[in-house]
Amino acid sequence: MNGERHLEDDRQRAAEEALRRVARESHGVADSGLGGVVDGTKRHFGAADVDPADPIEVWGTRIGRGLALVAIGLLLWHLVATYG
Repeated sequence: MNGERHLEDDRQRAAEEALRRVARESHGVADSGLGGVVDGTKRHFGAADVDPADPIEVWGTRIGRGLALVAIGLLLWHLVATYG
């Protein structure tokens, strides 16, 4: 009975160590650098850095950042069409 309990404890420890190793070695998109960039971009264009209690500020920031993105796209298109 005591040997059976010891064997059970060894199996439990081995399983826990295997799970820790898998968690440590696995990397998904969210853990990668690309996932961080995507999350940062979502937060930036979603106006996560402004006061959420002020909806005018939130929507004004979102609109302003969206228009800036459109302006950059148009500028790049113009530069490629003119000099490309």
